[in-house]
Amino acid sequence: MNDAAFPHPAPREAVAPTLVDVAMGRRPADLIVRNGQWVNVHSGEIIPGIDLAIQSGRFAYCGPDASHTIGPNTKIVDAAGRYLVPGLCDAHMHVESGMVTVTEFCRAVIPHGTTSMFIDPHEIANVLGLEGVRLMHDEAVAAPVNVHVQMPSCVPSAPGLENNGAVITEQDVAEAMKWPNIIGLGEVMNFPGVAANDALMVAEIAATVRAGKTVGGHYASPDLGLPFHGYAAGGPEDDHEGTRAADAIARVRQGMKAMLRLGSAWYDVAEQIKAVTEQGIDPRNFILCTDDCNAGTLVNDGHMNRVVRHAIAQGLKPMTAIQMATINTAQHFKVERELGSIAPGRLADFLIVSDLPALVIDEVYGRGVLLAADGRLVADIPPYDYPSKAKRTVNIGREVVATDFDVKARAGANSARVRVIGVVENQAPTRALEHDLSVKDGLVEMDRKADVAQIAIVERHKGSGKVVNAFVSGFRYNKDCAIASTVAHDSHQMVVVGTNKLDMALAANRLAKVNGGVVMFSQGKEIAMIELPIAGLMSDERAEIVADKAERLKQAMIACGCTLNNAFMQHSLLALVVIPELRISDIGLVDVRTFEKVDLFI
Repeated sequence: MNDAAFPHPAPREAVAPTLVDVAMGRRPADLIVRNGQWVNVHSGEIIPGIDLAIQSGRFAYCGPDASHTIGPNTKIVDAAGRYLVPGLCDAHMHVESGMVTVTEFCRAVIPHGTTSMFIDPHEIANVLGLEGVRLMHDEAVAAPVNVHVQMPSCVPSAPGLENNGAVITEQDVAEAMKWPNIIGLGEVMNFPGVAANDALMVAEIAATVRAGKTVGGHYASPDLGLPFHGYAAGGPEDDHEGTRAADAIARVRQGMKAMLRLGSAWYDVAEQIKAVTEQGIDPRNFILCTDDCNAGTLVNDGHMNRVVRHAIAQGLKPMTAIQMATINTAQHFKVERELGSIAPGRLADFLIVSDLPALVIDEVYGRGVLLAADGRLVADIPPYDYPSKAKRTVNIGREVVATDFDVKARAGANSARVRVIGVVENQAPTRALEHDLSVKDGLVEMDRKADVAQIAIVERHKGSGKVVNAFVSGFRYNKDCAIASTVAHDSHQMVVVGTNKLDMALAANRLAKVNGGVVMFSQGKEIAMIELPIAGLMSDERAEIVADKAERLKQAMIACGCTLNNAFMQHSLLALVVIPELRISDIGLVDVRTFEKVDLFI
């Protein structure tokens, strides 16, 4: 474990007397920010002419004229009438989706104003189990901002419908609840299991409740009938899988928090926020999050600042949108006394903002230290090293060949009606499609003109050499090409999509050689690559380098005909067997509407 470059401030109770002395003028502050407009998320007011006095990484005084806290060594910053905004919180996210480590994720998002994150490392858990969670937990402790960890709950996400690299047990969950930086239970994806009182789900939720921590939810179904009510009764306290205003309203009415996400490929805020803007639902129980953002989005477009701006553009008042990304989140995770607002005793995480509706962030402070200015990181945040064991996780057992991707037709058939996974742009769900395909020499053929490509799972955890084949539509590839990835939520087997079997084989073998990542081949040549050696999920390079490689991958996909927004994110979810309708795993096609394996042929 690396030594913490940014040690946590002393506990609030330990420094409370010092904060009192500063507030009373008996002791000087470390830092004063003068003449700002206080965006007070507790009262919903914007209060002009406010000074902030900071000591020991926490706010000591928030009020008019902090002259009484100035000493000979006090640093003074003039806000010059600009807005003082709490640091932004991401209530639900997966660091691994950024393809970078926790440290690099922090480096990428701090300039965008994110100072608190609530991460669910269930991606690395599916590869390395409890050991992988501990690796990310310890890295999070060393971060310069607040990175709280939710213990993954569903590893594998759907037992019996997929095989992954590790298993999380109820004993693992109970053990993790004792760790210093575990904030709660990660999204409980097995929603049928909760509604059916599955013993593992009941035990994990109970262990979290006994620890006094928050239970994360994941109800990925449009059915708001009895299964939803059973899920709510089981204990999950939030949900980010809604896509309609009715979904958000249903969650809030049941006492859950509606988490509205805007990630690289998920655009679920606009419809759900109508519950507030058009139907007048109380916004206190609405929270903003990203869920999944790739490195390109983080470096080039933003993070929670992007989400808040988007929410404002949908008609929310700036104050309400900021509350949904600060105090609402802190209250939900029971850390309101530590973060989520500018108020005495809280960690001094704040932004100096020159334009509130546009959320133009001039400076970012974490624990009273200037971390970023004018969109650029100014703090020195060293990289974090992972052990070699975490970098040897791709084992396909043998060299894959083109014929491994053959789909044999039924005897004597001239055509085949097959199930096809249908990609839905900007949303996590897929569609369960059917298509008639030609048969040649006993093999079912792809149909490029009809946008039906081939998809395969290459088993990469146990070295079994197994390859499972099916078909997918929606990527619109119009050339001989293939893209392979060891990022394949949630089991993180290797998923390969292509229009040419030789390219598919080349891509799979290439990833095995580099210990994981994403690679694209076209006509026998490698045209883009992102190496992800840490668990086959994360790079050990800087976020800017990963973002550049991600952009090259995007352009390679476009050159092969794919114009989907954030198409790789769609690719990476094709094996996610807990979100309807149709998915693929190492056991075959899975109909997530019924949670059953189904045959490829109709």
